[in-house]
Amino acid sequence: MFLKNCWYVAAWDHELIDGRMLARTLLEEAVLLYKSESGKVVALRDRCCHRGVPLHLGRREGDCVRCMYHGLKFDPSGKCIQIPGQEVVPAKLGVKSYPVVEKDHVVWIWMGDPERADPAQIIDFPYLRDPQWKGVPDYLHYAANWLLIVDNLSDFAHLAFVHTKTLGGSEEYAYVTKPVAVERLPRGFRIERWHMDAAPPPFHRRVLPADERDRRVDRRNIAHMQIPGIFFLETMFSPAGSGSENGNREGSREYRNCQFMTPETRRSTHFFWMYLNNHEGDDHNISRSLHQSVLEGFMEDKHLIEAQQVVIDSDPEFELQAIASDAALSHFRRTFAALLAQEQAERATQQVAAPVAIARPHQVGLA
Repeated sequence: MFLKNCWYVAAWDHELIDGRMLARTLLEEAVLLYKSESGKVVALRDRCCHRGVPLHLGRREGDCVRCMYHGLKFDPSGKCIQIPGQEVVPAKLGVKSYPVVEKDHVVWIWMGDPERADPAQIIDFPYLRDPQWKGVPDYLHYAANWLLIVDNLSDFAHLAFVHTKTLGGSEEYAYVTKPVAVERLPRGFRIERWHMDAAPPPFHRRVLPADERDRRVDRRNIAHMQIPGIFFLETMFSPAGSGSENGNREGSREYRNCQFMTPETRRSTHFFWMYLNNHEGDDHNISRSLHQSVLEGFMEDKHLIEAQQVVIDSDPEFELQAIASDAALSHFRRTFAALLAQEQAERATQQVAAPVAIARPHQVGLA
């Protein structure tokens, strides 16, 4: 169901401020996230190895966390280093820890084989660290499988119908525009789409100076989708007929959108996002306006996607059908399925090769 050997977004960095112990289910595993006293992010299985009490109900002590049921204390590696009233701590007593990296306000986690966790594989989005680009980070929870959100983001034609009064602007977008470039990549796709000589969509119109709000624009969207669920969108609005399709950027306004989908369960998803602009200067109301507009659009998507999940759950035999505009998302699903099958085959081979452990009587049940 889940691809394990890749980097997922676990949290925004601000979610871990002030000593917060953040409990979050990722890929159907309960995880505790916190910042140690030294400032490094720690990710542990949110379950004490003694009696299974969630560790997020405990307390942080320096770099460590203590379970507040019987007082077992665990260091950032998950090793148990103290048991009150017991001098000797068994060497193997501990909880699972996960490789974690904090980069550009994002906390990334590796849920698979820790030996394969290479930070160099984290996809770079430089706008998150560039002070010229401003935005408001946010989070949504979807009661739907993450792939349904990927499907939604893969096809801009839905902008015309789902977001007519928010992100799209008009139904014309679906009829008169087609992707000018669809690149099938080894771990995703890239799509470029233009909408020429159109009215500015509502979200963009709201942040324009009064004398520009009714001017027609040429609109370009470039979407990048990468496995396991990372979406980057470059949007540009240029004065209609200014030649932006030939490289002229005079008078253009641009946006950068990042979205990260991390499965919570097979039927629920963590959705992290930020919509950035590079033209607000000191007017932070532009970021606030864009944030509210995009959030309104996402709620339109969320309503449909969660309803879609209910329909799919009600009829397991229902098969999604493809149309021409589904080329990119179909490629993504096939690519993901192939990577998942490869990883599962590798895991099965490792399990066969591993020695079989024979349980001792005291290991069975709740001793």
